[in-house]
Amino acid sequence: MKHNSLAGFLSTQRSALAKGPVGIILAEDGVELESTLRHHIGLGFPVLLVLGSAALDLPDDLAGDAKVKIHRIDFDLHRPEALSSAINPILEAMATGVWGYYCFNGEYLFYPFCETRSITEILNFHGEERRSAMLSYVIDLYAQDLQLHRNGVDKDGALFDRSGYYALARPDPDNHNHPKERQLDFFGGLRWRFEEHIPQARRRIDRIALFRAKPGLKLRANHTFNDEEYNTYSCPWHHNLTCAIASFRVAKALKFNPGSTYDIDRFAWSNSTRFDWSSQQLLDLGLMEPGQWF
Repeated sequence: MKHNSLAGFLSTQRSALAKGPVGIILAEDGVELESTLRHHIGLGFPVLLVLGSAALDLPDDLAGDAKVKIHRIDFDLHRPEALSSAINPILEAMATGVWGYYCFNGEYLFYPFCETRSITEILNFHGEERRSAMLSYVIDLYAQDLQLHRNGVDKDGALFDRSGYYALARPDPDNHNHPKERQLDFFGGLRWRFEEHIPQARRRIDRIALFRAKPGLKLRANHTFNDEEYNTYSCPWHHNLTCAIASFRVAKALKFNPGSTYDIDRFAWSNSTRFDWSSQQLLDLGLMEPGQWF
């Protein structure tokens, strides 16, 4: 279903946000947009909102026989503060307790054992552990041959970094003597290796991609929420689930930006490995945590 604006969708289709989980795909362009949608359809999202002018060009039969409702919404994702302008009105309209998720085109959600367990199953379990959000690590994917794949994107031959990830304590501006409780800033991937081309505020790879709606909840421009407990990696008692988002977004940006594209002739390095599109590979490398989930 097509909608001319986000405001129009929210005024006429609020019932679509009454049950979840609701997936939100921000289509900055058309690169791998269809594969992004198909991946998340396969995870079992019953509702997908696709925001961006590129969304209107998607085929009408994308969902096929899947039990998913896709809403294609025209939205300017190149405006200032586009992320919060897109997500927060949807958050406000979602029913309390409904789970939401967001990513960009060319990004693919993975969670432990996602090949055999649906997104609804994992979020039901996570909610039973009294968690209202789930930390994700954005793992950069990239093409091996940038002469053949000039936009840095090669889904069939995707590479990623198998090492080079690290975390730092997250400073608390209200308490300079102690960092924020159960919060860390994570780094690695292309944002770390090519940091001279990445603004400092955009070098982190952590994102609270899965979250439960509640009154007053707001997403900030830095991918954190205004409720600090949502930004934690686990509860105080034991480890919780985390997930990963495999993403071509940084590779695409580095090759699109004139300030970096001519300085970078290859992304591959000695610690590159082929991405096999499985949750087990990410678990084996410690790029997500199963917690108590079996």
